[in-house]
Amino acid sequence: MRGYAECMTDVVDSDELLRRMQRARACAAQEERTWRARRNELDTTDPEAARDAAVRSTAYEVVLRVLDEVLTPGKHTQEG
Repeated sequence: MRGYAECMTDVVDSDELLRRMQRARACAAQEERTWRARRNELDTTDPEAARDAAVRSTAYEVVLRVLDEVLTPGKHTQEG
């Protein structure tokens, strides 16, 4: 069984790298939607769990922004 560091040294072409990043983005988008829905469901019944879900949703939102910037530079412009 190989460790994570060994897998990270596998040589892949740019198309494969792009596919992997797109899959990661799709996964992060699904997780963000799932946690946002969970937060909305729990808002009135379990405020503590709703806060946890909100934090997780925000974390996946950040991952999405980073992957979007890598995959499509300039998609999210700096607001200020």
